[in-house]
Amino acid sequence: MKFQKLFEPIHIGKVLIKNRVAMAPVNLFPPSSICNAEGEITQRTIDFYAERAKGGAGMIITSVFKVEKEIEKCSKNEVMSWPLFTSKNWSQWAELVDILHTFESKLFIQLSAGPGRTVGGDVLASGVKPVSASENIAYFDPKVITRPLTKDEIKKIVQAFGSAAQLAATIGIDGIEIHGHEGYLIDQFMTALWNKRTDEYGGELENRLRFPIEIIEKIRDTVGKDFPLIFRYGVKHFAKASSHFGNFPWDTALESEDFEEKGRDIPESIEIAKLLEKAGINALDLDVGCYEGWYWAHPPIYQPHGYAVDLIAKVKEAVNIPVITAGRLGIPELAERILCEGKADVISLGRALLADPFWPKKVQEGRVEDIRPCIGCHDGCVQRVLFHGRVLSCTVNPTCGREKIYSFEPAVKTKKVMVVGGGVAGMEVARIATLRGHNVIIYEKNGELGGHLVEAATPDFKSDIKRLLNWYRAEVRKLGIKVIFNVEADAELIKKENPDVVIIATGSSASMPEIRGLKGNLMVATVVDILLGKKKVGENIVILGGGQNGCEVALWLAKQGKNVTVVEQLPNLMLDGVIINREMLLALLAKNKVQIITNATIEEVDIGSVIIMDKDNRKIKKDCDTLVIATGLKPNNQLYNDLKGQITSELYRIGDCKEPRKIFDAILEGYLLGKEI
Repeated sequence: MKFQKLFEPIHIGKVLIKNRVAMAPVNLFPPSSICNAEGEITQRTIDFYAERAKGGAGMIITSVFKVEKEIEKCSKNEVMSWPLFTSKNWSQWAELVDILHTFESKLFIQLSAGPGRTVGGDVLASGVKPVSASENIAYFDPKVITRPLTKDEIKKIVQAFGSAAQLAATIGIDGIEIHGHEGYLIDQFMTALWNKRTDEYGGELENRLRFPIEIIEKIRDTVGKDFPLIFRYGVKHFAKASSHFGNFPWDTALESEDFEEKGRDIPESIEIAKLLEKAGINALDLDVGCYEGWYWAHPPIYQPHGYAVDLIAKVKEAVNIPVITAGRLGIPELAERILCEGKADVISLGRALLADPFWPKKVQEGRVEDIRPCIGCHDGCVQRVLFHGRVLSCTVNPTCGREKIYSFEPAVKTKKVMVVGGGVAGMEVARIATLRGHNVIIYEKNGELGGHLVEAATPDFKSDIKRLLNWYRAEVRKLGIKVIFNVEADAELIKKENPDVVIIATGSSASMPEIRGLKGNLMVATVVDILLGKKKVGENIVILGGGQNGCEVALWLAKQGKNVTVVEQLPNLMLDGVIINREMLLALLAKNKVQIITNATIEEVDIGSVIIMDKDNRKIKKDCDTLVIATGLKPNNQLYNDLKGQITSELYRIGDCKEPRKIFDAILEGYLLGKEI
């Protein structure tokens, strides 16, 4: 077997794990999650984890669950903002254990003391006074200062861990992961950046570790020395300072060198690992980052695969217990190599298992090309939950978090379905409709499938988009979906074919602004032109439009050594991007010396220059060999408008031809329509 090491069993304490693939803890924060308002798991939660167990993960580490709610308050109007582990939910947890064990997957519950200074802004706004190791600024509102926990409160939280451990063991949960990562409350005690105490819980490292070690000892006293315990922490915070949300650009280091680490670094992490092993921890779950280093803890597409492994491997060398490693490890060949090189003992997959729950099974069966890839966008898993108040999902997998709700049945009646447009929305609706038994044909005006995915996959840092594009093309081929290339379907052709269902997925095209001298100017190109190589670029490039597309093209060109300037009429760039991705991309633009001009427009285009009007109505003449237009897209909806009321077929439109949006929206609309027609 090519991936032999990935599928070797391993012990975590007394528990035998069937392979080296763990599902990473993915937050299910209520109420905008698949937990209920009290933070209790539901049938929806069970379905979510069961799907990953069916897919072959050897162990499931759950989302974070608090052990108490009286001292560390995380609720607004009695609605929990963090899930709570409670005996009220006993039967649901027992059902989850049973179904995971049916598929020989082990369940580890992640338990936490809570967020401390990182408690949510909505909770702070309701008047809750956050706690911490010391007085610290509340991350989501710097006007709020945390209060230090008293020693009596610390003892009560420790006791709560013991009670939670007893409940977990009684239910039959296989083990516990203690959450000391990402700058949450336990990490605030562990880290000198946030722990300024002068009592026995502050000062030297051994004192700062007293709180988590007391937790370990209480759990051991309660459930015995053989009950498996994992401890999760970050080996490097990548923090330049103790910061707060909205302090942009974030005080986050872009690389591991050339900055002074204010949080935890590798030497201290090695000492922590030794002390935790001595305290009786059975395995370490190691990561990097914190809230101050958010795009290290939650890596965007711009982070390389396996970016944290070598740092984690330095800590692994110091201990004899198994180490679970993280950091964009969804490439099977990479995961296998990490294990073979001894850099880790278990591979932790989070978003890779949101995108494709059957990643382990497909790897084991040698079907690597069938894995649907995570594209590192954060639209479905972070932005949707934390900032839009919606249920956890995934851009490329609409059934994520809705495993039973979004399931589909074979079509009652087979229909002839004509899809006009072979972009991502068109391919998704064709895929699902075909799986349900319909006869589907795609008309694509170009010579290849993919739509905007084709140019989006061009930059080297967008290789995951290329993987998604290849996956869709392979699915269309394997399902035997008929594709007619180089034919632009019109109303006459559609009437002649007379399908039962017509789905318009004709996408979008560049929206060109009205600027003096723009029309017909040979130095003007669209983002698509540049990415597809249809137009050559000069050395001095101006990009009009600072959205995500414009910024990514700016980075791509700057990395080629071009002099790049981005002109944006709004005060800030990339407001259409997920905040984590946005901040890393802005940092990369700064590193690659891209000039940013905001609150500005281009007034005139000449040969070899542009005239920029800034916020003070001053005209700036800028040398320019190539002007790249990145001012957005407009829907190609003419065919849909022509067909309305003119055909007897069912008529739908999806994707950008309805309204230009993101990959998330295109795939979701394609999936939902495909499962209903």
